[in-house]
Amino acid sequence: MEEIDGRQKMNYRKLGRTGLEVSEIGFGAWGIGGELWQGSNDDQSLIALRKAADLGLNFVDTAQAYGNGHSEKLVAKLLKERKHGIYVATKIPPRNREWPARQNTKLRDVFPSKYVVESTEKSLKNLSVDRLDVQQFHVWNDEWTNDNEWKDTIDKLKEQQKIRFFGISINDHQPENALKVAETGRIDTLQVIYNIFDQSPEEKLFPLCMKLNIGIIVRVPFDEGSLTGSVTLSSEFDRGDFRRDYFRGDRRAQVVERIEKLKPLLGSETKTLPELALRLCLHADAVSTVIPGMRKTNNVESNCAVSDGRKLSTSMVNELRKHKWQRNFYD
Repeated sequence: MEEIDGRQKMNYRKLGRTGLEVSEIGFGAWGIGGELWQGSNDDQSLIALRKAADLGLNFVDTAQAYGNGHSEKLVAKLLKERKHGIYVATKIPPRNREWPARQNTKLRDVFPSKYVVESTEKSLKNLSVDRLDVQQFHVWNDEWTNDNEWKDTIDKLKEQQKIRFFGISINDHQPENALKVAETGRIDTLQVIYNIFDQSPEEKLFPLCMKLNIGIIVRVPFDEGSLTGSVTLSSEFDRGDFRRDYFRGDRRAQVVERIEKLKPLLGSETKTLPELALRLCLHADAVSTVIPGMRKTNNVESNCAVSDGRKLSTSMVNELRKHKWQRNFYD
């Protein structure tokens, strides 16, 4: 990120074949939905969204399931103020409300055509727009790839100009659960977990997406907060906060042990753990944008500042390879 006329300027990357130039740092809007996150405040969230836009951030990822549309409605307020230049990706929740998608589940039970259309209409209303920049399925099972119902429905929505592009948010820690659908040519973007602990998308998904020119949206760059260093042995979460379960039992102790091993890497190339986490994500050429959740302006400023064009050294990336951690705290 360079500075022009006293203001920071974000760096941008192409979102795959869409041709959209999106900010390297996007806005993950789950937390501002309120539900499942403690401490969410609408006024504060809007201030954070505005600050992000001021710093050149032009990509927001939300979902109908985030606060039952509340996140989309907050984003709509930003869109109304800024009019142009902000791209929004949202998601259709599974009809059976099961995250992630289970094996042997039929597409008609999760994303039947009528439901997909109705959900898209609902998001259009929540966001107060005539067309969605990117519509996504909020879960996926590659067994559904050859089912023509979803393909026909997406084609119809594009023809009706209700959506511009279509993508899939891949299930937790399952980057290879979209390889088949990527090959169909019907997918414009894929959203996937990628961070210091989970580097598995680099193995097959990233090379395939670069070959097919599919945009990669990286979510959970901070591993739900652990890679910010804010999770400690004494951390407590409200009963309704999903992190209460995510970091249950001895998981906080496991996290603290891993984070302590990362801290010696700070200093020469990065000053903080969040910066280190984001820079690893941006080091991958396949990545179009990274969408950390951020509800406060200080987090917006520090995250956006990472878009300065600097890349981690090869030696640092190789060192971070040693910190891969195969586990699934969503279980």
